[in-house]
Amino acid sequence: MEDLFTLNNLVTLGLLTLLQAVLGFDNLLYISLEARRAPKDRQDFVRKAGIGIAVFFRIALLFMLVSVIQYFQEPIFGINIKEIIHSSFNIHSLIVLLGGVFIIYTATKEIWHMMSLEDQQEEESEKSSVGTIIALIVIMNLVFSFDSILSAMALTDVFWVMATAIVIGGVLMMWLAGRVSAFLQKNRMYEVLGLFILFVVGIMLLSEGGHLAHLTLFGNPITPMSKTTFYFIIAVLVLTDIVQTRYQKKLLKKKGKNKLV
Repeated sequence: MEDLFTLNNLVTLGLLTLLQAVLGFDNLLYISLEARRAPKDRQDFVRKAGIGIAVFFRIALLFMLVSVIQYFQEPIFGINIKEIIHSSFNIHSLIVLLGGVFIIYTATKEIWHMMSLEDQQEEESEKSSVGTIIALIVIMNLVFSFDSILSAMALTDVFWVMATAIVIGGVLMMWLAGRVSAFLQKNRMYEVLGLFILFVVGIMLLSEGGHLAHLTLFGNPITPMSKTTFYFIIAVLVLTDIVQTRYQKKLLKKKGKNKLV
């Protein structure tokens, strides 16, 4: 037991906790946006319950991956049409691809809903059941967890270190999810930015899934979007939104002065 609490294991635990926090940004954004569809007095419960159940399943997934990782990587079928498409799908690639499709569908649906002229009463009537939202949060949490779990397995083979990092990451997400949701609620203008970030997340998952499936379209292999590229795109989106908001305020202020004159 003493061998478990070595300096190396403790340092690895710190690195994995940091990794969970960094890789969990997109997951946290999804949870905050998805929980809004629950009744207002149940949104905090939905976030915490969804993350709590997901942490349990993450540890179960970690245990399963440690034991049968090779089965997730083995090809199960391929689609091959000469000079058009070549692929070799495995379970891992299918999970990531389906997650990407679902994220893009969710973001597109919410953006379209935001553009439609519906009154508040209709919006309230479209609230989803608590159970449905929790289930979606748990499922998508597992999709997002693949990268962090596989990265953890590359850093250490000590199960308790990986499991502890997952639990700590889950607690941090519970703490941050409410704050992210409160920020979006107070600053509704950033909801659009959040949805487009979520859309980029879906594209990132599709590129990752295509790479895992060795997908080639018209002779061009699908390459995964790196985290560096992802965060650069997010930074550009945020900067654009800030500049546009300030510019719009200046125009409105100038327009107001002209009316007074």
